[in-house]
Amino acid sequence: MVSDDMTTLGTEVACAKINLALHVRRRLANGYHDLETVFAFLDCGDVISAGTGSDIQLAISGPFSGGLSNKDNLVLEAAHLLASHAKVETGAHLTLDKRLPVASGIGGGSADAAATLRLLNRYWGLQLNLSDLAKLSETLGADVPACVLNETSCGKGIGQNLVPIKNGPLTGCFGLLVNPLVPISTATVFQQWDGMDRGALSGTDPILAAIAGRNDLQKPAETLAPVIKTILSKLQQTDAVMARMSGSGATCFGLYRTKKQVNAAEKMITETLPGAWTMVGGLK
Repeated sequence: MVSDDMTTLGTEVACAKINLALHVRRRLANGYHDLETVFAFLDCGDVISAGTGSDIQLAISGPFSGGLSNKDNLVLEAAHLLASHAKVETGAHLTLDKRLPVASGIGGGSADAAATLRLLNRYWGLQLNLSDLAKLSETLGADVPACVLNETSCGKGIGQNLVPIKNGPLTGCFGLLVNPLVPISTATVFQQWDGMDRGALSGTDPILAAIAGRNDLQKPAETLAPVIKTILSKLQQTDAVMARMSGSGATCFGLYRTKKQVNAAEKMITETLPGAWTMVGGLK
């Protein structure tokens, strides 16, 4: 555990990731899947803090800290990976404030690992650029490089071939995240996918293509958690520019033009689905 007298020297938000679209094209021989996706990020999520320490340690707090290990955790893997890469001999006492549900399709551990890399890069004075950090992070998971870049981008391959893009027609939007507090295994959702290639993202504007696109994991996720369909039905009754499930679920999102619209949507969701978790943030 991190001692009570630890001096906190920096924090970093592990921004919630949403997939504006997620097209699964084919299963690869290595067990991964060939994807086309558009990643976007909200300006809220978990929070990583770093303080002085002679070694690398992790403490976990927050509403979703229960059951998480402070020994076997992607945050520690990221910290040790960066320390080894940069030959850092000093430590850091890390704290993860876990505000996002676990196994929820919005980055979670990937975003935590990415935020750890950004924070320790700054804390240790390494001055690596984000592209270098993203490349380094590839072994930590398919979504980690996108979470390191922390900006709207098109992802291909297993999601690690990234091209940053502008938010275009979604600039200035607010996002509402809704999760039924039903954890879903990404591996199980992919196993339930029917293997059918329903086509690529199409069009010259990637944001418009994403809005017109789909999440191919939504149907298999709904078989595991039918409440996802209920949440999406509720979101589609609001003023959302778009509403979709993110990643492998079970979190769904709606994007809104104004703060008034997103707040009204959150109020409706909490009143009609009182057991659901919600979070509101701005689209980065």
